[in-house]
Amino acid sequence: MTEQKEFILNADLGMIRGIETEEVRIFLGVPFAKAGRFEYASAIDRFDGVLNATAVGSGCPQNRAVHSHLEHPTRRFYWKEYREHSTFTYDENCLNVNIYTPKNAVNCPVVVYFYGGGFDSGLNAEEPFDGTGLAKRGVIAVIANYRVGPFGYFTHEAIFERFGRDGNFGLDDQRTAVKWVKAHIGDFGGDPENITLLGQSAGAISIQYLVLDPDNQGLFQHAAMMSGAGKFPKFGSPKRAEETREYWKEFMGYAGCKTFEEIRNAGPDRIFDAMEKIRSVRKDNIYNTMPVVDGKLLKKPVHELIGTPLPVDYMIGYTNNDMYAPALAFIGNRFGKANGAYVYYFDLDAPGDGNRAFHSADVRYVFETLGRSWRPYGGRDFEAAGQMASYLANFARTGDPNSEGLPEWKPIRRGFGKKVLHIGPDRTEMGNVNYLKLTANFLKIGDPKAES
Repeated sequence: MTEQKEFILNADLGMIRGIETEEVRIFLGVPFAKAGRFEYASAIDRFDGVLNATAVGSGCPQNRAVHSHLEHPTRRFYWKEYREHSTFTYDENCLNVNIYTPKNAVNCPVVVYFYGGGFDSGLNAEEPFDGTGLAKRGVIAVIANYRVGPFGYFTHEAIFERFGRDGNFGLDDQRTAVKWVKAHIGDFGGDPENITLLGQSAGAISIQYLVLDPDNQGLFQHAAMMSGAGKFPKFGSPKRAEETREYWKEFMGYAGCKTFEEIRNAGPDRIFDAMEKIRSVRKDNIYNTMPVVDGKLLKKPVHELIGTPLPVDYMIGYTNNDMYAPALAFIGNRFGKANGAYVYYFDLDAPGDGNRAFHSADVRYVFETLGRSWRPYGGRDFEAAGQMASYLANFARTGDPNSEGLPEWKPIRRGFGKKVLHIGPDRTEMGNVNYLKLTANFLKIGDPKAES
């Protein structure tokens, strides 16, 4: 086991107690902002005394913390994948980051990661999200929390009256985190002018929205989206904030709250009891509990913005049994072709069950945390993980994932059927996407199952 010791970093932010190994330094649960319920975050720019950053912080309160026995089967699947042997705390004071740096970091490229979870769950302490592998490759990894569920996406006229916008607390948390990193990562040996955003599923979709805001120009230089790039069909695109308020008023009724002040002060149990009730009677929950067109972070509907994203470098990926696999591949390729992206098709089935390369199966490969899983990963898996981590580290340095010793990865080009990087069971090489396989997996296997 790697020997660890505590040390004190004397930074402009203040004194921070972290963990040091032979190769990396780790700072856990570092608060980057504070926010009251249904308020937008304010960045924290100074710590008093010595900040103890040797243990992970709390995640945003979410349904599974209150109603674990009611988790959907796909969530039980991810519980086994991500959370089975972990203990978490949940608190509305949850805006913190975990930072992993090379031991003697100087002007290192930076990756900021946003987790998935359908915008209603997830936290930065989940087991696969360990930045040690990237830090060993000379890259600083920042794993950020953001608010989810009703705490992240509630809308109401009272919020608009106070702030001139409503909803998108979670999306705003993400932008606040990136701004905080840009302002302070130099304290940790990072280069504030070389930041890559990395996200998976809802985290990737969030990045897709962040790159559609011209106000974010210069905030980051590269964007990597795993299972979430491109323009979704209209029914899956963000609504205008005011169009979701009827849903949240119905939610307030289930919570027994007649006024905004009552829901703002209601206990978490009451909040999530109401979420269970409204989910049992409505079929459009996901479309009302996600980012919205608020005129601030999403200034217009996505279809009006998608053609003029920020001129940053793009990396896009999807898996062979992704959620809505053919659609994710199609929209990812389309956005990639329009923006010269490096696109990969992850076609390496996860061992241990029949779920193939399930939605987010590639996350463990990027973070090189295969050895912590219950799955019997083999030699090809570890080879692919090393390749994917190297590609990401290179991309974070220069915007180009290629380097000596890696299979050449060419950016996708305009035109139908153009090649992408195929990460397959035998080798990694440029190849075509097997849409027939994606469609068959989607129809026959569908979302991952806890047990075959």
